[in-house]
Amino acid sequence: MSEQQAIEQLSSYRQMQARIKVLSTYSVGAGITVSRLNQEDQLQDLHRRLRGLPSYMYLSTRELRLEQVANAYMTRHPAGVKSQLAAVPTHGVDDEDSSLLQELRAKIAKVVAARGYDIRDDLDAVLDRLVELQELQDTVSRIDTVLAALEQYKPDYARLLQLKYMDGLTQEQAAESLNINERTVRRRRNEAEKEFVRLMS
Repeated sequence: MSEQQAIEQLSSYRQMQARIKVLSTYSVGAGITVSRLNQEDQLQDLHRRLRGLPSYMYLSTRELRLEQVANAYMTRHPAGVKSQLAAVPTHGVDDEDSSLLQELRAKIAKVVAARGYDIRDDLDAVLDRLVELQELQDTVSRIDTVLAALEQYKPDYARLLQLKYMDGLTQEQAAESLNINERTVRRRRNEAEKEFVRLMS
């Protein structure tokens, strides 16, 4: 990660927190929110139960064909609702494969619906929100971890970054809160940002 990217993520911390809050309450229907879909991970549970059985025991001939196409196009088989659904491509090399992939995505949508998820929008809309939520949560968690680590050996740096990026204080307000002059705040902030970038790399 570049220095600019690390500082941009830090600068966007409050915005990311707000977006997480909004995404968490997005309804996919039947009283289910995206955050609950994320937490319960229904498809992962289904896959875990089916994994112990040979596929011919629970798939029809048509479904076996779908499985073959999925295995041919999916470069990875990750865990988690977001990753599992997002890993299924929307288009194949020809019309037949594209049709099968779309059918597979529709079947996954039915699995989700069968477990109480009456998807309000199309599957892609729900997936987009779920992907965004998980990515934002990962980024915020990473920033929190880095700041906690920084606090262990440079607590004044961590506090300064907290005041500026999490609390939204101006340089003047931060100087007043820390009981130091603005020039010192500016110098320490530059040092703190460099140390933050080093830990994020």
